[in-house]
Amino acid sequence: MPKTYYVYILASKRNGTLYIGVTNDLVRRVGEHREGLAAGFTKKYGVTMLVYYETFGEIDFAIGRESRLKKYKREWKINLIEAENPAWKDLYETLL
Repeated sequence: MPKTYYVYILASKRNGTLYIGVTNDLVRRVGEHREGLAAGFTKKYGVTMLVYYETFGEIDFAIGRESRLKKYKREWKINLIEAENPAWKDLYETLL
């Protein structure tokens, strides 16, 4: 059975603080951020809304995409989110 990997963007609110991560279990990982179980940046800044994600079949592609996204300017990241999720809805509920 092939694995699926995810690159995701969390936000504290619309146009708020952004966090980019990679995981092989999006529901679990975003749940950890939401519950404050992931110590560090997301817990400190209240970054819990899943506003964007992409899927990949290979971890190397996912890690490469995460690295590129982290280097992009904030404006580009916001445009990426708004192209897919213009209302900045929390997508976590759609995963359950």
